[in-house]
Amino acid sequence: MSSRRRTTIVGSLVTASFSALMILAAPAVAKGPGPGSDKGGKAVDQAPEGVAPTTLLPEEISVDNESRKTTITATVKNDGTKESGALRLLVVGFDGLTVENVPGCSRIAEGDLPEGSNSGFSCPIDNLAAGASKSYAADATFDLGRTGKICLPVQNPDGSKTFWQQGPVPFGTTNPSPNAPATPLLLGTDNTPVAPDGDELPRTGAPGRDVLPLGAAGAALLTAGAAGVWWSRRGPETHRRG
Repeated sequence: MSSRRRTTIVGSLVTASFSALMILAAPAVAKGPGPGSDKGGKAVDQAPEGVAPTTLLPEEISVDNESRKTTITATVKNDGTKESGALRLLVVGFDGLTVENVPGCSRIAEGDLPEGSNSGFSCPIDNLAAGASKSYAADATFDLGRTGKICLPVQNPDGSKTFWQQGPVPFGTTNPSPNAPATPLLLGTDNTPVAPDGDELPRTGAPGRDVLPLGAAGAALLTAGAAGVWWSRRGPETHRRG
């Protein structure tokens, strides 16, 4: 066989092998953020006529088991027929879920956080056209030995009215994998914390405390499952950030 023919055959085999590897590797490529969900959300105060703000959270997030880091995409939409005017979106963490940073947003001072929450950011929105949306990539950590919740209220700029509130809604899994590189958590699922030896740890979320008041920030959150909005200034600090 001539050297030229051998070179051609070898080249074809290399190309075929590379193509096969690409095909086999394709399913292993990480998926992008899945479709958003408004699970745990409801309208609160009456929004201006023609304005209908809502929010979306991913159906699934992935938490690195070593660093505990994750990213949560929080999306605010205007499902109405008119421009929204100025709004603000709050991104608030509870229990084992701590919001570390939301680019383009301001951290809520510890004294102005809702009672029972550990972190929060306020995101000013100049205007949302009818049908438009805006997304924020929230950097967070999740202590997999605890339960964790997130809350997304959409308010007018001074926080005197809450037009929509999603949560506090949990992320979690009922089948933890402490030895895996990462743990997938599902929206609307209470986390079942598991120690490295497989023994279940006590849950830390407080079941009837789904709604907690903001202080000087003036934001109101809606009690899950109830039709009221609570208003109150916080008293002395009852918790410390973890």
